[in-house]
Amino acid sequence: MKLELIATATFGLEAVVKREIEGLGYKILRSEDGKITFLGDESALVRANLWLRCADRVLLKQGEFEAREFEELFQQTKGIPWEQLIPPDGKFTVTGTSVKSTLHSVPACQSIVKKAVVERLGEYYGMEHFPETGASYTIKVTMLKDRATITVDTSGEGLHKRGYRKASVPAPLKETLAAAMINLSFWNKDRILVDPMCGSGTIAIEAAMIGRNIAPGLNRHFAFEDWELIPDEVISREKKAAYEAIDQSGKLQIYGYDIDDRAIEAAKANADLAGVSEDILFKQMAVKDFRPEGQGGIIITNPPYGERVGEKEKIEKIYMDINALLKEHPDWSCFAVTPDKGFEKKALGRPADRRRKLYNGNIQVCYYQYHGEKPQLTEGGKESGAKSDEK
Repeated sequence: MKLELIATATFGLEAVVKREIEGLGYKILRSEDGKITFLGDESALVRANLWLRCADRVLLKQGEFEAREFEELFQQTKGIPWEQLIPPDGKFTVTGTSVKSTLHSVPACQSIVKKAVVERLGEYYGMEHFPETGASYTIKVTMLKDRATITVDTSGEGLHKRGYRKASVPAPLKETLAAAMINLSFWNKDRILVDPMCGSGTIAIEAAMIGRNIAPGLNRHFAFEDWELIPDEVISREKKAAYEAIDQSGKLQIYGYDIDDRAIEAAKANADLAGVSEDILFKQMAVKDFRPEGQGGIIITNPPYGERVGEKEKIEKIYMDINALLKEHPDWSCFAVTPDKGFEKKALGRPADRRRKLYNGNIQVCYYQYHGEKPQLTEGGKESGAKSDEK
């Protein structure tokens, strides 16, 4: 069955998610602000949910049409073959948004769509009342410039809910953003990666999962798993393939440090749940005490800000420590995400090589990218890099 799917993305990550979808082998139909539309089948729906590291959700597109009047919205929605998706006992709710549209009342649009679906299913199944005791189907009506897009959420909880972060710290970094930071750094499993302010370990854990090729959705439940539309054998096949794709070869050089011992304990617990505790060294350590070992390593971090560290002087001292560290090791690269617009001047004293506006939840941040000098090569033509004896 051919399906039109939409991967939603946080602002600024559309290109990253697009590359992920293309990497899975699917044809991109459109890439727009906040969403990438692509073609697939039942396997694609399952695979996208299992493997997309940086997307927020995977939606099943049901229809798209012009709607300037409520009657248009009702009739077009009722014309969608909902019986192909929702069984007689299906539980369905309707959410919505409206931007620059004549139909600007979101509650009214939701009510109209709900009524249209009920009438369609009622006529098809010959029912007046629905028990809604079965699988959940979250329908969304998106009104944009008088054009309605009707979708159904296949993911359930957002894709950042990997299932491993049981222990946390204040102001956590979303898993999807952490994965995007790693992808944008072009880190690979043969390079050293350090997060000197690791908090609950999200960046290090996401890096280890990438290094081991562990599908981020492998240990969680999705809404589609309860649907009749997606055969159990398809789900089992895709999960089996994901397990078989895990790469346990080689040794990863991933380190996470934090001055807070509670954060380190949380990071260790989370890494254990993610199945990568053997691939990361977590250790209590202040930024000023971190001394890089090896050449050409990468620092990827989310420096403390806001409620995490209330005192301005402490934050600026951390920035000075980062500055000193990179001056001493110019072949190391640094990638940092922060809402602090003064980060470049305070931390590195120079503009970033690249910067990208992103969002961590509802907080606007900037991803500052500083590229280190090219490492010296050994006689064998490979980058030299002494491995830490702590692992």
